[in-house]
Amino acid sequence: MSLSGITCIILRTKACSVGKTPLIQHKYFLPGDFIIAGIISQFYLPSDRVDFRRHPSEELVDELVYFMASWTYLASMELLSTRGRFIPNYKCDDKDWALSVIAGPNSHICPYMANILNVYKMPQLTYGSSPLIDGKIQGAFFHRFFPNVDQQIMGILQLLLYFRWLWIGLISQPDRSGERFIQNAIPLYSKKGICFDFMEEMAKETFADDIAGAFQDFGKMYMIIMKSTANVIILYCENQVTVIFRMLPYFTELEEMPIERKDKVWIMPAQMEFTSLPFQKTRGMEVFHGVITFAISSKEISGFDKFLQMIKPTSVEEDHLMRVFWEQAFECSFPKDNLDEDTGTMCTGEEKLENLPRSVFDTILTGQSYSIYNAVYGVAHALQAMLSPKSKHRARTEVGRETLLTQKVWQLHHYLRTISFNNTAGEKISFNENGDLETGFDIINWVTFPNETFAKVKVGKIAPPASPDKQFTISAQDIIWPAMFNQVQPLSLCNDSCCPGYRKMKIEGKPFCCYNCLPCAKRKISNQMDAVDCFQCPEDQYPNKAQTLCILKEITFLSYNEPLGLTLTTVSLFFSVIAIAVLGIFIKKQDTPIVKANNRNLTYTLLIALLLSFLCAFLFIGQPDQVKCLMRQTAFGIIFSIALSCILGKTTIVVFAFMATKPGSKMQKWVGRRMAISIVLSCSLSQLLICLVWLAISPPFPDSDMHSMAEEIVLECNEGSATMFYLVLSFMGFLASISFTVAFFARKLPDSFNEAKFITFSMLVFCSVWISFVPTYLSTKGKYMVAVEIFSILASAAGLLGCIFSPKCYIIILRPDLNTKGHLIKK
Repeated sequence: MSLSGITCIILRTKACSVGKTPLIQHKYFLPGDFIIAGIISQFYLPSDRVDFRRHPSEELVDELVYFMASWTYLASMELLSTRGRFIPNYKCDDKDWALSVIAGPNSHICPYMANILNVYKMPQLTYGSSPLIDGKIQGAFFHRFFPNVDQQIMGILQLLLYFRWLWIGLISQPDRSGERFIQNAIPLYSKKGICFDFMEEMAKETFADDIAGAFQDFGKMYMIIMKSTANVIILYCENQVTVIFRMLPYFTELEEMPIERKDKVWIMPAQMEFTSLPFQKTRGMEVFHGVITFAISSKEISGFDKFLQMIKPTSVEEDHLMRVFWEQAFECSFPKDNLDEDTGTMCTGEEKLENLPRSVFDTILTGQSYSIYNAVYGVAHALQAMLSPKSKHRARTEVGRETLLTQKVWQLHHYLRTISFNNTAGEKISFNENGDLETGFDIINWVTFPNETFAKVKVGKIAPPASPDKQFTISAQDIIWPAMFNQVQPLSLCNDSCCPGYRKMKIEGKPFCCYNCLPCAKRKISNQMDAVDCFQCPEDQYPNKAQTLCILKEITFLSYNEPLGLTLTTVSLFFSVIAIAVLGIFIKKQDTPIVKANNRNLTYTLLIALLLSFLCAFLFIGQPDQVKCLMRQTAFGIIFSIALSCILGKTTIVVFAFMATKPGSKMQKWVGRRMAISIVLSCSLSQLLICLVWLAISPPFPDSDMHSMAEEIVLECNEGSATMFYLVLSFMGFLASISFTVAFFARKLPDSFNEAKFITFSMLVFCSVWISFVPTYLSTKGKYMVAVEIFSILASAAGLLGCIFSPKCYIIILRPDLNTKGHLIKK
């Protein structure tokens, strides 16, 4: 049952008992000292001028009605006048003194009431959203039987964030309550990533002659709502707006609007209870389907159903409001003195409220009615505390009899602020230090049916701030959504969310909730929806293809187990065997002319150097360690320097030998073993010196290359000093170029077995390999750099071995007839 839109007045009378059966069986009071004196409607029809001559509860009509402050002023001043005689600020009775007023549900009406009642320090209990009263003194006369509004604002925020509704609309009232919501909620919601497609104010309540203008304003707002891409709208208003809300589906018919109606998820605060006008009894309920509302947490009151069953209208003047309701609810009429004939169905008074559809009369106690119930009990408990023997405000007469004559209404404030009691529903009612009711909110989902009935299903709860329970709980699976969404949870976003692997980019001129989605830059990821920015993976990880997560990089190096490493190992062993075989042949045939020709010892040294060059490749294969890294480049540089110095020695001896044959030449003393040894030692020691300096100042060391390969960590030997590495290569190039030059000039000299020609060709191969090595090495990454260097070592060494020694082996093995001294002399 909803008692919204009423003001209750609690009066003090002399102690009495009911001596006869009361005319109104469902009276709002029981025998005792204090009664609810009256229930005043805040609805009115302003078809006539407001002149303070009529009571606001005396008329209700089947037309649109409005709330207005003028009637609140009138009702407030009547409280302070003699009953039945309206004389402002004059009261000559010694009874029926008003002790307190319970008012609501609209916060913007309470301040008007306070303007008059605060003068008399009258306690005012509100069951709607808390009014904004200027000044601490003015606010001290208000006692709120409504939770803190900020708690409700946070509850709405948690609801929006839970369902990720980040693009919403807002409709508020043009009053201080709406302004407070905008001031408090909008900055908070924006910080949490929620923005608004539109923020509109309802048309201000006005007089009846502006109805056409009001409808035009509502029509414009309806167009904004239907055109909006937001699927969720907060309707932060109060009770009377429910009447307009129920008419939304028919605006397109009434105003002939060329726009298709779309369902929205409406979120309503607790101060918006179900309100209906007579002409809305049979239509307009479908707009509530799927609505999510907040309601003050309430419990069932024992005996409330029985109380509703005993309600019967009477002909007593004070029961006028009940008779009007009865006629409108049951579509009947009571006999009137001014009517001569029956104009329709007559009311018997025996009709049952429980037979009415819920769209007309809801027999379930609403949150606002529950607050009124608690407010009445609150006043009763405060009075009991004030009148207890321990109260300092209790007075005694001369004969010692306790009376209530000295009690003043302002003395009740202290007890109202400190009361704490358990109501008959078993719930503890108390207030915090700020005067806010310590209770929470229920989250209600409305479900409507084709027969214009509805059900309100509790789907969640906002616990009080001091509660040990979880502040926000909701059962999303129990929510029935508006029909258009086909029971799929609605989305309310300005645009589709950015998937992982993308980042948001703001669109100029639009709210921050509207953005484009850009793919993450190379080597960056985003692993959540609507990422503000992408971030770099750690050095030991790399992004997956979708750029949504980082994967650990694989540790790799040139190993013996992989095909490339196995191939290079096989080739190295193959050429090593060839070198050993050639060396064996030359040792076995050491006394033959072809072996003895052109310094046999240099030949052996060259073959051993080439053998070591082939074996040197093994230092480059396998996981790098400290020893391998120190020996790898230095061994390679020194061994090749020895090989090249041997070749240089051979070609130099040939040139010097022919120069020494000229008469009177001084070259004879340089031709021989000493010259060859000098060349080999000087060249080898020079390279050795370079390598020692390298090892001394910046030696190679094991390292992990995390950047060259996107998906691999390459274990490698860091050269330490790239300058020294290229200096070693440069010295080898220097030796190779001299050897090639000398061999080139000696190619036409008469030489046994054309060795100078073969050396020239071998040096050409050698230089070609190492000249192509440098750019290839620099453009290769990871373990393939090592493979390039191994290939260059094997190719250049094999070129030397093949070009220099294959012709000689051919003669030794296949043409021994050419390996004779006679043939040598003949050449």
